[in-house]
Amino acid sequence: MSEELRTGDGVHIRLRRCVTGLSLVASGAMALITAYQTGIIPHLPEPPLPRLDADTIDAAPEAYRLLATPDAALGLASYAATTVLATMGGVHRATEQPLIPLALAAKVTLDVVAAGKLTVDQWTHHRALCFWCLLGAAASFASLPLVIPEAREAWRHRRNTEQ
Repeated sequence: MSEELRTGDGVHIRLRRCVTGLSLVASGAMALITAYQTGIIPHLPEPPLPRLDADTIDAAPEAYRLLATPDAALGLASYAATTVLATMGGVHRATEQPLIPLALAAKVTLDVVAAGKLTVDQWTHHRALCFWCLLGAAASFASLPLVIPEAREAWRHRRNTEQ
């Protein structure tokens, strides 16, 4: 497995590496926000652009409502799950373990929906956005087209083997 994941070739494994990298970028953003939301750091640095206000967004009461937990900590756990699904299985998992790429596609779709909702909520409630949240959202949106080819192959394989 080690050799396959590290040096394996093929479209699907290359796309999975990209998804893994994007999930790690999103995880980094969520880790930084979590550090702010838990008082480890006193301020979230952002580029000096209009309408960016991470401190206000990420300290808002709604950012702590779900499970009485900072939402970025939940986001960090979620992106960790995406990373696990992206790295699980070998080069030929679409045909050998087709449920994994299908689960990854479903999970990334959920990531996109959650990121989109949070972005809209930020704007509608605060008329501002969080740079780090946008970075995580962009990583989610960029991941979606990358998981589709393997999910399609897995779906076709499952349909063909069931008939």
